[in-house]
Amino acid sequence: MGDLENKILNVPPLWKELIIKNKPLEQLIDKDFLVNEYQTKTIYPKIDNIYNALSLTPPNSVKLVILGQDPYIREGQAHGLAFSVPKGTIFPPSLKNIFKELKIEFSYPIPKSGDLTFLAKQGVLLLNTALTVEEGKKLSHKEVWVNFTDEIIKIVSSFNHPIVFLLMGNEAYKKADLIHNKNHLIIHTAHPSPLSANRGFFNSFCFQKCEEFFLKHNESPIDFNGNNY
Repeated sequence: MGDLENKILNVPPLWKELIIKNKPLEQLIDKDFLVNEYQTKTIYPKIDNIYNALSLTPPNSVKLVILGQDPYIREGQAHGLAFSVPKGTIFPPSLKNIFKELKIEFSYPIPKSGDLTFLAKQGVLLLNTALTVEEGKKLSHKEVWVNFTDEIIKIVSSFNHPIVFLLMGNEAYKKADLIHNKNHLIIHTAHPSPLSANRGFFNSFCFQKCEEFFLKHNESPIDFNGNNY
């Protein structure tokens, strides 16, 4: 197996162990398609960053799943965490609107960095419904990842400790039917993009609802401010 193929199947071990109890990775990930895409087109994120969300948030630490659509489609933005961008990168509109909502809810200042790694390390699984995308083409890899991300959601839903699923946008909300555990809370908002943020994201108080759920279940809250990053 070549280097590209190895990287495409390089799911973090703790997650891989849970996934392959049900199905082989080869049935969930179209390896050949992705190898060809990375060889012939510009695909985001970089191949080494596909599974950053799973690497930074192991299964036993998941408290909150923030589910988005697919990675950013412009150069230098996507790095494997939903809605996050590397330090020093100008905020895409969706991320800017997330920070605006956090300011509405908690009066947090707009941060200096859009890197949300600090959330991932607190148990926030920053997952997209598709883990890769062709440059400039939203949802271009939607069908490639649907089985894989479905499996991740099913696995997290099977955990018995209280978890919040914050589903942002219609693509994310399609996963709600996979979440059956009554210990968990599902919150659905509009996608934070400028096209939909005013139709159910702004003033949704989705982050406050997460905190209220954690307090109700004697779980430590998430620090969404992160000391202004």
